[in-house]
Amino acid sequence: MRTLIYLIVFVSISSCVQEKQSLLGDTEFQKTINAEYKDATTSPLKDKDRKAFRGLDFFEFDSVYRVKAHIKKTPNSEFFAMKTTTSRVSQERVYGVLSFIIKDKTYQLNVYKAKEAEDGYEDYLFLPFLDHTNGDTSYGGGRYIDLRIQEGDTMVIDFNKAYNPYCAYNEKYSCPIVPRENYLDVKIEAGVKKFNKH
Repeated sequence: MRTLIYLIVFVSISSCVQEKQSLLGDTEFQKTINAEYKDATTSPLKDKDRKAFRGLDFFEFDSVYRVKAHIKKTPNSEFFAMKTTTSRVSQERVYGVLSFIIKDKTYQLNVYKAKEAEDGYEDYLFLPFLDHTNGDTSYGGGRYIDLRIQEGDTMVIDFNKAYNPYCAYNEKYSCPIVPRENYLDVKIEAGVKKFNKH
């Protein structure tokens, strides 16, 4: 009888372990975003995709894509209506122009500041970009990076933390469309890859 009880307990524990498989991720960013996407309260995934979700696909971390950028701030820039994937527009202005080097070539990207920011996001900056991986190994509409306002004229851009807009996973979301001037004539093989449901 005692042996039967032990067997039942062992089978129950084994089943729980199999059901609670750990999420994938090699870096803190990867583990954090995977946990966010698995959680029903924070995930942009459709219910059917979230239930089967083990983790996003990422490019392998590469320090080449973690760059120190010089920022030329543009304090007098005017707000404009940034188009989104729906009829909504986002009021943004160019906060500054970032210049940086990847593989011995210099690139520039505009970084944006929203007119209205939610509480706790007053120092938030928005860096959307397009590159040669779009539509191939990364999402066709480009990717985003979150930055924060810093003192001085330099900041670090870590493309290993580039993520897809929510509308890459669920069409119900309204996502800012990456401005054409934020196109990089290079493959940025870092960050989140395109979403494959299967």
